[in-house]
Amino acid sequence: MELVNEIWHGSGLYQMTGGQAVMICVCLLLLYLGIAKKFEPLLLVTIGFGGLLSNIPGAGIATGDGLLHLTYLVGIETGAFPLIIFMGVGALTDFGPLLANPRTLFLGAAAQFGIFATLLGALGLSSLGIMDFSVREAAAIGIIGGADGPTAIYVAGTLAPHLLGAIAVAAYSYMALVPLIQPPIMKALTTEAERKIEMVQLREVSKTERIIFPLLLLLLVALLLPSAAPLLGMLCFGNLMRECGVVDRLSDTTQNALINIVTIFLGLAVGSKLSAEQFLAMSTLGILLLGMVAFAIGTASGLLMGKLLNRVSRQPINPLIGAAGVSAVPMAARVANKVGLEANPQNILLMHAMGPNVAGVIGSAIAAGIMIMLTS
Repeated sequence: MELVNEIWHGSGLYQMTGGQAVMICVCLLLLYLGIAKKFEPLLLVTIGFGGLLSNIPGAGIATGDGLLHLTYLVGIETGAFPLIIFMGVGALTDFGPLLANPRTLFLGAAAQFGIFATLLGALGLSSLGIMDFSVREAAAIGIIGGADGPTAIYVAGTLAPHLLGAIAVAAYSYMALVPLIQPPIMKALTTEAERKIEMVQLREVSKTERIIFPLLLLLLVALLLPSAAPLLGMLCFGNLMRECGVVDRLSDTTQNALINIVTIFLGLAVGSKLSAEQFLAMSTLGILLLGMVAFAIGTASGLLMGKLLNRVSRQPINPLIGAAGVSAVPMAARVANKVGLEANPQNILLMHAMGPNVAGVIGSAIAAGIMIMLTS
C-alpha cells in the first residue's frame, strides 16, 4: 500500500495544479491551430509542444538542467536563435521589388508606427493605473506590431524575458491571423476605385544592385544605430550570400537545414516559458490586447501612407500594398494581392506588395534597435 501511495504521490496527476491543467489546454489549442488550421505551423507546433513539456509536473525539462531550459539559455537569452533565423530570412528574401520601386520603403516605414503607438499606449494605460508595464516591458510589447516573430522574441528576450512566452504567442498568433485581420481594415480605409488601381510592371534589377544593397544598408543603418546592427547585420549577411553567387552551398544551407534546425529549438525554448506562473496573469491579457492594437495600427498606417503616395506620385500606387508594410513575409503581400484581385481580376499586386513587405522587415529591425537603445 505504501508503494502505491509513493507512486501516486510521485505522479504528475497528483502534483498537477489548476494552472498547469489550464496551460496544457492552451498548448493543445496552439497545436490544434498549427496542425488543423495551419496557422504558422512551424512555430505554433513547436511552441505548443514545448509548452506541454514545460507544464508536466515533476518533469523538470524546462527548469534547472532540463533540455528546454538549457536551450533557452543558449539560444534565446543570448539572442543567438532569433539572429540565426534573421540570417535565414535574409537568404530567403528577394530585395528586388524594393530596389525596383524604392518608394515602397516609405510604406514599410509607416507600418512601424503601430510599434511606437502601442509603446506610448501601454505607458499611458500604466500611468492611469489600468495596467502595470515598465518602459522596457512596454517596448517589448509594442514590437508585436511589426508582425515579425524573431524580432519580437529578440527584443522580449533582451528587455522583458519574463514576458517572452506571452509576447511570442501573441506575435505568431497575429502573424497567422493576417488573412483574417487585415482585409476588413484594408476595405474600410480604401475605396473601390483605389483597390482597382493597376501598377506598372517593375523594372529589372541588376546583380550589382542586389549585391551592393545589403552592404550599403548595413553600413548606413549600423553606423547611425549600432543597436540595430545584430538583427540587420544577420539579415544583410544572409541576403548577400543569396545574391553574390559564389557561396551557393552556404546560402542553400542557411535557407534550408540551418533555419529549420534553429526553428525547432527556438519554438521549444519559447514554449518552455509558457508555464502557468508566467502566462496565467492579467499582464498576458494586456499583451494580447495591445498586440492586436499594434498590428491594426501598423496595417492602417501602411494603408494611409499608400493613399498619400498615390496622390503625390506620377505613377499610380495601389494603397493596398501599404498593408504589406507589416513584416509578415510573404503572407501580408499575398493578402494585399488577394484583396486587389477581388476588386480587379486583372490586378496582380504580389510583386509590388513584396517591396513594402521587405521594407517592413528592415523597419522592424530598426525599430527594435531604437527600442533597445532607448530603454537600456
